Amino acid sequence: MNVESEEPRRQRLTRAEAKARTRALLLDAAARVFARKGFTGASVEEIAESAGFSIGALYSNFSGKEALFLELLSDRGRDRVAQAAKALHDVGTEEAVAELGRLLVDVADNDTDFASLQAEFWLYAVRNPHVLETVAATTREPRQALEGVMRTALAQRGAPGDVSPQAVATVVGALWQGLVRLRRIDPDSVPEELFGQALGWLFTGINASDTPTPADTD
Repeated sequence: MNVESEEPRRQRLTRAEAKARTRALLLDAAARVFARKGFTGASVEEIAESAGFSIGALYSNFSGKEALFLELLSDRGRDRVAQAAKALHDVGTEEAVAELGRLLVDVADNDTDFASLQAEFWLYAVRNPHVLETVAATTREPRQALEGVMRTALAQRGAPGDVSPQAVATVVGALWQGLVRLRRIDPDSVPEELFGQALGWLFTGINASDTPTPADTD
C-alpha cells in the first residue's frame, strides 16, 4: 500500500468538518474587522475577503452581518459562563471568590474592543426593533448555562427551595455586566474583590430570607 497516497485521504475534511471550519474562519475574520471598523463600518464583503472566502460562502453560512455578530456575542457569552462555572466549582471558598474577581478585572481591562462593539450593537438593536428578539435569543443559552451554575451554588449553600435559579442567574448576570462596565469607566471604584464580595452578600441575603420574620412568629 502506498502510504504517501493514502495520507491526503485521511486528512480530507468531511462536509460537516469543512462547513464548521469555514464558519470558524468567517467568525475570526468578522471579529477582526468589527474590532477595526466597528459594527456599522464593517461590511460583509470585507469580512469575506479577510477570511479568504467569497460573498457566496459567507451567505451560505450566515444570513448577514447581524448574524455574524450575534454568533460572536453568543460564543463570548458561553465562554464567560464556562470560566465562571470553573471558578464557582468550589463556591464559597476564598479561592473561588478571588478567581471571580480576577476574571472580572481581566474582562474589564483587556477585552475593550469587544466591549465597544457590544455597546454599539446594543444601540443598533434598540434603534432596529426587529433585531431585539434575535439578540434576546442569543443571550438565553449563556443565561441557561449560568442557571445551572447558580442551581449548584444554591444547593451547596443550602438556599431555600423556592429560590429560583433563573432569577438568581439574571441578577448575577446583570451584576457582572454592570461592574464590568463601571470598572472600564472608573477602575478604582471596582476593585478585584468587589464582585466576589457582592456574590457573598447576595447568597447571604438569599439564605437569610428563610429566617422567620417577627410577623411569622406571632
